[in-house]
Amino acid sequence: MTAVSEQKPSLNAFLLTRQWKESNAGLELIFWFASDKGPLRLHLPRQEAVCFFPTSQTDEVRKILNTQKGWRTKSTELMDFNREAVSALYFSSQRQLFDNRDRLSIRDIQLLEADIKPTDRFLMERFITGGVEIQAAQHDEGPYKNLIKPRLKPTDYRPTFNAISIDIETDYGANQLYSIALYSDSIAKVLMVGDGESCEIYSKEKLPIELRFFKDEKKLLQAFLWLITELDPDALMGWNVVNFDLKCLQDFADKAGVKLTLGRNNELVSWRQSRDSDQRFYALVPGRVVLDGIELMRSATYQFENFSLEYVSRLLLKRGKLVEDVDQRGEEISRQFQEDKQALAIYNLEDCRLVWDIFEQENLLGFAIERSQLTGLELDRYGGSVAAIDFLYLPRLHRKGFVAPALDQLESTNISPGGYVMQSIPGIHDNVIVLDFKSLYPSIIRSFHVDPLALIEGLDEDNPIEGYDGGLFSRDKYILPDLIKYLWAARDRAKANGNAVLSQAIKIIMNSFYGVLGTIGCRFFDSRLVSSITKRGHEIIIQSKEFIEKNGYQVIYGDTDSVFVLLGNVDKDSVALIGDGIAKDLNVWWDDKLKNEHGITSFLEIEFETHYQKFLMPTVRGSDAGSKKRYAGLLADNQVQFKGLETVRSDWSPLAREFQKVLYKKIFLDEPFDDYVKEVVKK
Repeated sequence: MTAVSEQKPSLNAFLLTRQWKESNAGLELIFWFASDKGPLRLHLPRQEAVCFFPTSQTDEVRKILNTQKGWRTKSTELMDFNREAVSALYFSSQRQLFDNRDRLSIRDIQLLEADIKPTDRFLMERFITGGVEIQAAQHDEGPYKNLIKPRLKPTDYRPTFNAISIDIETDYGANQLYSIALYSDSIAKVLMVGDGESCEIYSKEKLPIELRFFKDEKKLLQAFLWLITELDPDALMGWNVVNFDLKCLQDFADKAGVKLTLGRNNELVSWRQSRDSDQRFYALVPGRVVLDGIELMRSATYQFENFSLEYVSRLLLKRGKLVEDVDQRGEEISRQFQEDKQALAIYNLEDCRLVWDIFEQENLLGFAIERSQLTGLELDRYGGSVAAIDFLYLPRLHRKGFVAPALDQLESTNISPGGYVMQSIPGIHDNVIVLDFKSLYPSIIRSFHVDPLALIEGLDEDNPIEGYDGGLFSRDKYILPDLIKYLWAARDRAKANGNAVLSQAIKIIMNSFYGVLGTIGCRFFDSRLVSSITKRGHEIIIQSKEFIEKNGYQVIYGDTDSVFVLLGNVDKDSVALIGDGIAKDLNVWWDDKLKNEHGITSFLEIEFETHYQKFLMPTVRGSDAGSKKRYAGLLADNQVQFKGLETVRSDWSPLAREFQKVLYKKIFLDEPFDDYVKEVVKK
């Protein structure tokens, strides 16, 4: 019998998964949360899908939809970007909305915001991104609680996830399942097909591993699913875990006649195929988030020559897979399965452990949580900059009285230029410092109010802030600058607290704003927005160069948000003083300039970032002109830093890259290099 509590206690929770379903009762929304009281499930039946249309076309809409059931219209106080009144159009299912979007479009009736997922719409209009405070009656369903008549509001709550790392081993063609390993701080277990007795074995580090045998794949899969239910993790972690481990498990389960009920409430895995590749899939496991180490690290801007578990673990953990010849591991795994199952179990478990330790060391779970809290994106969503802008921007836009344009309403064809790259002065230079504008593009957005709403409002105002290509921006009606202000303050707090993961997550989000506005796939794309950022960036770099050179220093290069200043023969102890002094003077100059010329507050901030004792700017091959985006420099600790040269390019051989590293360092330190070159050639 189900226990019911009609009291409405307040719970802090964090959003795990979201999904919507079509049923005879209409549209259903299902949300799973993690909380200190265990998993929570929120099921909202009989919901409606909503979009907007021009109020002037109400009669036409009603005439076209007249023969259908399950829809309604409602007047609003909202406008589109042409300042025409819009009405809301509700459907009892998302499928009905999609079908009628096409029917209406053929008759020149454009539905606005019709592509927003109903789950996202529910969350964003309540400003819920990840953390949430829930007040609701609870139905105790055993391992989880059902929430009844909830009241939700956003909060900064952060969860402690119950996570497990999983990994499977198969034959080379993934036609036969050998074993499944599970690892966390509290479990080290391998389930394997075979006739052996269950036993405890030990890894090379004396880690105890529970090894259990099952007579066939079906029994193995059933035991794995039972174990997941018992352990009840919030998160499943792995390496290429969706497109290999889970996809293979689904194939093996289908073959064995087993339902892959990996989700909470014994729910099935829901699959979606990528539009771009028939080999790439996305998996929704209701109530459990599936986190792929490769995709998370790419999202966090990690860069490796390759993202194989062997390569990344060797680099970060100084240990790797337990097979000597990794390239031939398929044969060795099959041999171990036939001849030495305990060795295979240790190998399988160690792969799980490597993934777990990478997640722990790099705080990847923390990164996923922080990014979700800041953007509203799903925990396992790895791209999604456009979706993040929608999630943050649309509810704020609605509060300002507007709805967003549809994608095919875009009229901009003028693509703005990229970041400014200055002609360099080639050669080997002494004492070069780099002055870097802190988050230049977000600073421009914030200072000059470069924002979709500000553009719409500014075009009708008497004293707007002037942009480029006809862009005019409101001085007091905007959204993006306030979002950046909020994120900027959060990043400063993260830095002060030493939270590198959060700082990086915020930096990625802030920098994505410009990229999204310049993406044709963004509903807010407008060349006046993009050029008012990039062309302003050009102006700032060029005028900063002129200011520095008027003060007696030579600028030998500039790149998007940085200028490289030649100090020449100066005392090394005075470099920082000079660099900080130039940065301070330049910041004051920009403050005064923007106030006097535009009547705005400057949020531009240039910092003294790097000192190169020696700096090499090469020439373009076959020319005397200096190159761009290619240089090397000797840092204060005698380490050589490379940008764009062969040593940082994976399409050059390890020999060539190592040779360049050693040669440049010898040249920078005035060490003899002839014998080294001859020795390398001889070898």
